[in-house]
Amino acid sequence: MHEVAVIGGDGIGPEIIASGRKVLDAAGERYGFEIGWTDFDIGAERYLKTGELVSEAELDALSSYPAIYFGAIGDDRVTPGILEKGILLTLRFAFDQYVNLRPVKMLAGVDTPLAGKGPKDIDFLVVRENTEDFYVGIGSRFSGKEKKQLEVVRNLYSVKFGLDVESDAEEIAYQIGVLTREGSRRVMEYAFNASRKRRKKVTSVDKANVLSDVYGLWRDVFRDVAAQNPDITTEFNYVDAITMWFVKNPEWFDVVVTPNMFGDIITDLGAMIQGGLGLAPGGNINPEGTSMFEPIHGSAPKYKGLNVANPLATVWAGALLLDHLGEAEASEAVVKGIEASIANGIVTRDMGGSATTSGVGDWIANWISKSA
Repeated sequence: MHEVAVIGGDGIGPEIIASGRKVLDAAGERYGFEIGWTDFDIGAERYLKTGELVSEAELDALSSYPAIYFGAIGDDRVTPGILEKGILLTLRFAFDQYVNLRPVKMLAGVDTPLAGKGPKDIDFLVVRENTEDFYVGIGSRFSGKEKKQLEVVRNLYSVKFGLDVESDAEEIAYQIGVLTREGSRRVMEYAFNASRKRRKKVTSVDKANVLSDVYGLWRDVFRDVAAQNPDITTEFNYVDAITMWFVKNPEWFDVVVTPNMFGDIITDLGAMIQGGLGLAPGGNINPEGTSMFEPIHGSAPKYKGLNVANPLATVWAGALLLDHLGEAEASEAVVKGIEASIANGIVTRDMGGSATTSGVGDWIANWISKSA
């Protein structure tokens, strides 16, 4: 029995999670295991009623599960950032989910905006550091009238560059990115291990030519880890260059390891070249703790309750969850089921079909039961 926590969340979240659960239950029945689902009422509705995001008691309870199946977060009635930071980022940091895993894989029957490219060309893995960089929350903004804060910034500029910041500046903002050797090493080691199951090539992403202090450390650690894995081919790529190469030669890449902010950006590009956000799953992973699996798209509140949302990214996220639990054969069957649904035209209207959210889940679950 695999115990899995479920957070449906907001908007279309509960609907797409319901379809994903059907598929994973079918995979369990087909491959001889059960999943015990436990639902947690965390999201916008409760926040609007009670002001509570995630309680310490809930974090403690969730910590006993190896995996969380997460739908979507976000609601037009709540100021942007409150739910995302108070729920999603809280869970990632509380459980030290230091790997954000994003497969960028074009499935057969899916269209890509890249001319002349197909499934054999678009098949790589992005491993994004998930707990450091500019997401640690060290920063502020203030007006030029706040003399003490302004003096801090002026001193920083003076010491580093010999420059001055005008004392009558109308407003100032700053954000500090933080990387640690330990945090960089562990995500890189995960990437190198992942590459051994693929084509044994790892590309590192940074911007060390400009942000030389913070990403110079990233490069140093990558060289160290590469030296310990001489059987793996390695290379460096600047983040601006890699966006070009994703478009021109996606077949060049196997495993891409990246700091947090750059990974946030380039994985959306990856989603588009593989066919769109409706086909983009993600995992937030702590190999020794509680991990979380979700589609990377939003909650789409305007489609809530209409049974028209595309559940394929959520189903695929479920496949990542199964693989994380050690059910590799079942995970592979789920991905094949997604491909079969596309090949048979059982897709939602965003992919040119007429199937419903629940209908897609039912069809894939039935296919796994009979054909996998």
